[in-house]
Amino acid sequence: MSTSAGPRLLGPVEVRALAAAIDLRPTKQRGQNFVVDANTCRRIVREAGVGPDDVVLEVGPGLGSLTLALLAEARRVVAVEIDPALAGLLPGTVAERAPDLPDDAFEVVEADALRLTELPGPPPTALVANLPYNVAVPVLLHLLALLPSLRTGMVMVQSEVADRLVATPGSKTYGVPSVKLAWHAVARRAGTVGAQVFWPAPHVSSGLVAWEHTDPPATTASREDVFAVTDAAFAQRRKTLRAALRGAGLAAADVDAALAAAGVDGGVRGETLSVTDFARVAEHLAMGGLEAGGRR
Repeated sequence: MSTSAGPRLLGPVEVRALAAAIDLRPTKQRGQNFVVDANTCRRIVREAGVGPDDVVLEVGPGLGSLTLALLAEARRVVAVEIDPALAGLLPGTVAERAPDLPDDAFEVVEADALRLTELPGPPPTALVANLPYNVAVPVLLHLLALLPSLRTGMVMVQSEVADRLVATPGSKTYGVPSVKLAWHAVARRAGTVGAQVFWPAPHVSSGLVAWEHTDPPATTASREDVFAVTDAAFAQRRKTLRAALRGAGLAAADVDAALAAAGVDGGVRGETLSVTDFARVAEHLAMGGLEAGGRR
């Protein structure tokens, strides 16, 4: 929630000073590229549409650059941080740079977002995060499945990953991430972020992906069934849908019967099917044999 002056955001000097205070050396393993440009953080929050009624979940807050920008607008921010040193430092940074916040406006949870099972306090309404490149897609999909209260969001990911998340059927970048995100939300590219706003600077640019919650396709198939069919269809991308499903261990007769019942041409490739098409196929395969448990 905004105060009269608002939180004082971080710049390059402050970011490096905070890192030095805990002897932090950013690691590629944890995708630690910290935003050092306050205007970029303000832009992300503005594009995300965060307002005074929102409870925001932030993943990977790092040294707090985006956190402080979120606290200028949101009612509450819950930051999930896997690094103990960063999780321990962040409350002090917020207290110093946003001293007028209500006590319940900010909370840190030291945890791996991929293993998160619950959050303290009121359910989050928005997800806004600079996600580590190496786990961005599984983290996003896990949180969307875990937290149905999320209505909107904005994530910063590697530009190539952003293209995949928002791709539509038939495009070259359309694939498993595109289908699985479409189960939960309608997504769009919301801009590009250059490497120069990070410390250390990554070797690639980043993309902003904005999304809004949408209901999944009307189907009797479970999310796990639909995702298992999706995984099978893209496991061998150049194969037809019929061949890919057979290659996943399904009997030819079962595959042909399911495709016919779903009204889906088995001679096309998976990259041409929408999430609704995959749901129809899964609905007719669920009784007969494709084992669920596809990757999120």
